[in-house]
Amino acid sequence: MSENSDVVSVGRVVGLWRYPVKSMGAEAPSEAEISWHGLQGDRRWAFIRNDAARSAFPWFTLRQRSDMSQYVPSFADPNKPDTSKTLVKTPSGEIFYVDDQSLGLDLCADGARVIKQDRGVFDTFPLSLITTQTIARLGDMVGDELDVLRFRPNILVEADEDTPFLEDSWVGHVLTIGDMRMRVDERDGRCVVISIDPVTAERNTEVFRTVTDERQRCLGVYGSIVDPGRIAVDDKVRLESPE
Repeated sequence: MSENSDVVSVGRVVGLWRYPVKSMGAEAPSEAEISWHGLQGDRRWAFIRNDAARSAFPWFTLRQRSDMSQYVPSFADPNKPDTSKTLVKTPSGEIFYVDDQSLGLDLCADGARVIKQDRGVFDTFPLSLITTQTIARLGDMVGDELDVLRFRPNILVEADEDTPFLEDSWVGHVLTIGDMRMRVDERDGRCVVISIDPVTAERNTEVFRTVTDERQRCLGVYGSIVDPGRIAVDDKVRLESPE
C-alpha cells in the first residue's frame, strides 16, 4: 500500500465461506488464508454433466439440482484444504469421497464426473463480497427474509454506513481486510440460482426477477487478489482511495 494512500474504514467482516465443491454446501471458517486463487480450498472441485462436452457452461450445478447445496463437503485434513482429500455427505446421510463415481450417480441418474482445478472453478473472479445491508434491502423488496448463502459469497461485510448496495461504490478501489488486499473489479452478475433457498431448496422466482429488473441483474461485487494474506471474522474492512 502506498504511504500516501487515503484509507478509510467502511465496515467489518461478519461471515466467511468457502465452497469445496462448486454448487455444494459451504464451510464457514472463522479465519482463512487467501492465496492468488481465492480462499484456500474454495471451489477446487466441480462436477461436469456427462452430456456437456461442447457446452460453454459444462458444470453440473444448482441449476440442474436445486438441493445440491444440501450435499455437504468437508476436508479430511482441514489444515491443508487445497491438498486434502475431500469428503461429501449426501442429504440421505451417505458419505463418499468426492471422486467416487457413486457420488456422481447419486447426483444425476445419467452420471456426472468430477474434476479438480487447483486454480478454482470460478465463473468470473476468485472472490465475491456482499454487505448485510444489501441482503436486507433485497429481502424487503421481495417480502422475504433471505439467507446469505442464497448468494454464495466468500465475504459478508456489515458496512459502517447503513446504506444498501454500498459495495457498488467500491468497484475500482482496493480493500484491505486483515493481511489481504483485494481489488473490487466489478459488480456480481447473477443467475437464476439465487432464486433457490439453500435450506429448503424451494424456488422464489421473485428474487431473481427483482435483481434483474431493479439492479441490472447484479448484486454484490467480485474481486481479485492484490496481496494474499489471512483474513478473519471481525476484521476491519478498509477502502483505499485510487491513486
